[in-house]
Amino acid sequence: MAYRKIEEYDQDITLQLAENYKSSIALLGEDPEREGLAKTPERIAKAMQFLTQGYQADARAILNSAKFHEDVSEMIIVKDIELYSMCEHHMLPFYGKAHVAYIPNGWITGLSKLARVVDVYSRRLQVQERLTTQILDAIKDTLDPLGVAVIIEASHLCMMMRGVQKQNSVTTTSAFSGEFEKYPTRNEFLKLVGAKLS
Repeated sequence: MAYRKIEEYDQDITLQLAENYKSSIALLGEDPEREGLAKTPERIAKAMQFLTQGYQADARAILNSAKFHEDVSEMIIVKDIELYSMCEHHMLPFYGKAHVAYIPNGWITGLSKLARVVDVYSRRLQVQERLTTQILDAIKDTLDPLGVAVIIEASHLCMMMRGVQKQNSVTTTSAFSGEFEKYPTRNEFLKLVGAKLS
């Protein structure tokens, strides 16, 4: 199934989630029946389905839907792709940007498809480390390029709002394959996206 925005929510799932969120609100000491909270459980249920819609999408199918034969072998980069995800440890958001590059080996894909692949995997309960490699693997497996590079820079609310409460911290993860494992190619990519890896 290709990536799509949810327009209609599964009513059974929405009702079950809403009941659970209603119980959670009560357990936290609030009155889930008061005016300001009466519709909150349903809103949360729909929001969570939207934020985790990546489970209903196939990144490889998205890439294949716009796969074209092209005799080019220069680096293709889509940088500063916005991403919003949910930390699987605390179910709090993390957000930032992804830089994705590949060197074709006979096949290219639509540029927007790279951004959609980021969406597919970020719209799941995640850890940033796995998210980075999932994006790389989908591109590598589908296009069989000479190399793939992915860098994600993100801020995590689980570190900002709770725990160590470090509001200015940014986490950077990277994954490289093929030609990007070689210093000159990797260095060129890093310069082009303006990322700094120690």
